[in-house]
Amino acid sequence: MRRTDVVVIGAGHAGLAMSHVLSARGIEHVVVERGRVAERWQSERWDSLRLLTPNWCARLPGWHYRGSDPDGFMTMAETTRHLEGYARSFGAPVRTGVTVRSVARSADAWRVVTDRGATCARAVVVATGHCDIAYVPEMARALSSDIHQISPSAYRNPGTLPDGGVLVVGASASGVQIADELRAAGREVTLAAGRHVRLPRRYRGRDIVWWMDRTGILSDAIEQMPDPEAARRQPSLQLVGDPARERLDLGTLAAAGVRILGRACAAEGRGMYFSGDLAETAAAAERKLIRLRRRIDDFVDAAGFGAEAGEPEPYAPVALHAAPLALDLRADGISTVIWATGFRRRYPWLELAALDASGELRHRGGISPLAGLYAIGLRFQRRRNSSFIDGAGGDAEALACHIAGHLDAVTHIAI
Repeated sequence: MRRTDVVVIGAGHAGLAMSHVLSARGIEHVVVERGRVAERWQSERWDSLRLLTPNWCARLPGWHYRGSDPDGFMTMAETTRHLEGYARSFGAPVRTGVTVRSVARSADAWRVVTDRGATCARAVVVATGHCDIAYVPEMARALSSDIHQISPSAYRNPGTLPDGGVLVVGASASGVQIADELRAAGREVTLAAGRHVRLPRRYRGRDIVWWMDRTGILSDAIEQMPDPEAARRQPSLQLVGDPARERLDLGTLAAAGVRILGRACAAEGRGMYFSGDLAETAAAAERKLIRLRRRIDDFVDAAGFGAEAGEPEPYAPVALHAAPLALDLRADGISTVIWATGFRRRYPWLELAALDASGELRHRGGISPLAGLYAIGLRFQRRRNSSFIDGAGGDAEALACHIAGHLDAVTHIAI
């Protein structure tokens, strides 16, 4: 059986950031990855997808964007190369093609069993990320078998879908981007919108992410949130990494011909049923947007940026038409449903004591109640940007400090 101080599970951006920080501290470790470095960026993203954040924001410990377009948005191939280059830059001890079978405590250590053998370690870091398994609601089972159903993880481009209209369920980043791409390809598109976060791509002459970084919004701590669990459930931002830096939200989609409905709430056969809360949901997103604009405006005034920043753009609320509460999908020409309804985490290989009743990891800032078990890359784990590439470094530093203390306390591995 192999022995090491730390096993990191997952070689995406979070796992690599963790590895870099552990290496800098001289902590022996290994990173195990079921596929390749940055596997999900390579195999579970659609063809045209780009990062939502500008290239300058792809910062990791000891690494930054080295291209010629810092204000652009990396494609998935470019993102993969960025992360592969990062792993090579410090000789990350990554073992690819290794599938974890079980992770369980063994006296003062953790026993990690894979399809390539077992490793005993004093600590384990789960770096499988927030976007683990695409979530498809139970109602999908009730749809007729002649309706094609997929998740964003399986979607590649409009040409891979059957002919006909498409219903996209979900209005976060994936849902609005896929709906827009299908509409541009000439498809008839219907979007069922639940909770969402509306943002402009640019505000006062700058990318919105620049403002969120400069004002400290991305660094907001989970402890500052009035409802931490609600903050962690917040949908991803309605943004698109478009080189043209166009805004994308329910209003722009509706103006382009996408039919906007309320939240999908039930299905039976070829019928889909929707809630009547579209106006309320859109209004909630508007209120969040207004608060964000006000926070940026207050920052501009307080920091004396008035001469540098542009004037606030006129505020334009989204205008939506009355929406039907039910559809006969086939009669309406819809052949495909794309469930852009978020992700869930699954840890079938992790001992049950590490999980809560819903199957999520129990942790506080990435530190499990079980000594020696940690997590990184989860949404709002410590700060608003914890699941972003740019947020992994700060969380890795904090966890590495705790891990070092744990290793000092557990000075040997008992088998």
